[in-house]
Amino acid sequence: MPLAAGELAPQPTSAAVSEGGGVETILLAEDEEVVRAIAMKTLVRAGYRVLEARTGVEALEVARAHGGPIHLLLTDVVMPKMGGKQLAQELALERPTMSVLFVSGYTDNTVVQHGVLDQGVAFLQKPFTPSILVDRVRMVLERRR
Repeated sequence: MPLAAGELAPQPTSAAVSEGGGVETILLAEDEEVVRAIAMKTLVRAGYRVLEARTGVEALEVARAHGGPIHLLLTDVVMPKMGGKQLAQELALERPTMSVLFVSGYTDNTVVQHGVLDQGVAFLQKPFTPSILVDRVRMVLERRR
């Protein structure tokens, strides 16, 4: 139905935004090139601005060079030089409002049992589909609001 003169179009709700992604900035730290490329492409298509890094050390450099906000750190748990947990701890000091979503090929029980992550953190197990990635990212971002 067309809008009458002077009527405003309805504004998207958070449910509508969750279907199509978002506009936030995400720092993607993933050492597996194929996984990083797919995640990057998926998140950009969903409307996110994505900063990418291959290692935790590189992610720290990228974050420090970025002048704007970073709303979410999407990081692999196990990476060379600096793992995701240490990366998240370091960035939390500089960006305390940033949300974190950990990903790993290991199950969440395995990473918790081995002390890599604390119970209750946001976690996504590899492999994942693009739609599951976008849904989980949106869920973690919405939880922070």
